[in-house]
Amino acid sequence: MITERQKAFRQEYRSRIMGFYDGYLHIVIIYAMGAAAFYIYLQHLSAPSWLEMAAIPLTFLFTNIFEWFVHKFIMHRPIPIKGLRAVYERHTRQHHRFFTHESMELDGPRDLRAVLFPPLLMTFFITAFALPVGLFLAWVASPNVAWLFVATSLGYFLNYEFLHMAYHLRPDHPIARWSLVRRLEPLHRAHHDPRLMAHRNFNITYPI
Repeated sequence: MITERQKAFRQEYRSRIMGFYDGYLHIVIIYAMGAAAFYIYLQHLSAPSWLEMAAIPLTFLFTNIFEWFVHKFIMHRPIPIKGLRAVYERHTRQHHRFFTHESMELDGPRDLRAVLFPPLLMTFFITAFALPVGLFLAWVASPNVAWLFVATSLGYFLNYEFLHMAYHLRPDHPIARWSLVRRLEPLHRAHHDPRLMAHRNFNITYPI
């Protein structure tokens, strides 16, 4: 059930979307950039040892904690720093007004603008997050550990985008009927309850 207030916000939000925007193209750009970067990362691996391969599960756990922390303390807290405040505005004041626990579904591909991160964020992710940590790991561990870290964290980000989109599909969509999505979607739906959104369910992916 969608309220009149939510309908009005969606209409106003959609009126500000550029006319050339295409939700499907948005998906293609994100995953094309991700696939290209992923390919480059893997090309730099050189016979990693089993010990170095441990970087994969450790990075997965680290990125899950990072996701929870950023979602709780940046996306739902109005930090008075311009860039971080913009993240809060886009997430809490736009995404959570566009979708509530009573009306989670996309009405069409243009609504993906309210779900997916801008492609520019992929560049930020690669340069401001993965690259510095990767360089540090190459110094303290090995180049293989560094490349496995950036590849795994990038894969986690792409997985994040996919699952988040899946939660906002109509229930009869084939992806929405996947077992994993059906198990995780109620957790994200509960997070979209205005009474809970600042307190519960900050892992959009896996509730570790």
